[in-house]
Amino acid sequence: MNRRRLLKLIGLPGLAAVTGAGYVTAARSRNRYYQGPPSDHFDGVRFSNLDGSKDRGFAEFLRWQLGGGREDWPGSYPSPFHDRPPARVDGLRVTLVGHASLLIQTAGVNVLVDPHWSERASPVSFAGPRRVNPPGIAFEDLPPIDAVLITHNHYDHLDLPTVARLWHAHRPRILAPLGNDAIIRAYDDAIPVETGDWGAAFALSGSVTAHLVPALHWSARGLNDRRMALWGAYVLATPSGQIHHVGDTGYGDGAVFRAVRERFGRMRLATLPIGAYEPRWFMRPQHMNPEEAVRAMQDLGAEQALGHHWGTFRLTDEGIERPIEALAAALQAQGVPAERFRAMRPGEVWAPARHGRA
Repeated sequence: MNRRRLLKLIGLPGLAAVTGAGYVTAARSRNRYYQGPPSDHFDGVRFSNLDGSKDRGFAEFLRWQLGGGREDWPGSYPSPFHDRPPARVDGLRVTLVGHASLLIQTAGVNVLVDPHWSERASPVSFAGPRRVNPPGIAFEDLPPIDAVLITHNHYDHLDLPTVARLWHAHRPRILAPLGNDAIIRAYDDAIPVETGDWGAAFALSGSVTAHLVPALHWSARGLNDRRMALWGAYVLATPSGQIHHVGDTGYGDGAVFRAVRERFGRMRLATLPIGAYEPRWFMRPQHMNPEEAVRAMQDLGAEQALGHHWGTFRLTDEGIERPIEALAAALQAQGVPAERFRAMRPGEVWAPARHGRA
């Protein structure tokens, strides 16, 4: 991957669900979500990854679905944790809501990433991946939400009923990569959405800034909108240190992580996906496995990592506890203390020190 090109997109404004439906090859057409000038990751219709990696086609999707090898999941996998967060914290406090939804409280600012309180990660309410544990924070127990960060538009990350519910209850700022505003407004045109290209920066307060950076992934909500909305990850610059949150990404050659470290310095915290990675031949370009997540943590120079994107929605072939088993093995193999990379359960809290209520 071209290092100068990657650093430019991380440091400067850009030049311009895992569901069956998402794997249908789409005919080339006008982009329904975003109209802007072509760039080195946008051809005027579709966005692309910096390393040239491609999402899988329909024939490969069928090969996966018909190939067998999927491990069973339990119908229920309740977490022993449940959180009732304080209204505000001065330092840093992170709670896993479930799957890729996290509440990050820092410097008096409350941020939700990829919030998802619905029963299914699906375009319909009666079918599709169903959650096997309740959200680790009851919606009614949320503190005042100042900002919602969306990483991409797959159904397990962009849950429109939850976004609308949050908007009407809390009036947060909604931030998302290019094109995702059209998707959200089509669901509820009362919701204002701020979008940006890779390299965009959003000031959430006088001391907290969210930076949108590249990830190796893709997007689709249906049959004919593949890669018409951008995807990404975030770096939160805070008084408690830098936080890198990744919703979904492939590892590639690790350049996306090393470029973040070069641009922003060592991360205080990295929240990284560790699930939805089998079969490897299919998932490698778009989802890290635990061994790659440990490498990503080291590329970032992260003092602490928290693992998410496992144990809530059954999306791929591995069993429900395979990610935590594989993470433990990877940490041991790479000589990393187990406490430096925790696989979080819904409702579980991580904080580097005790923080008081506001």
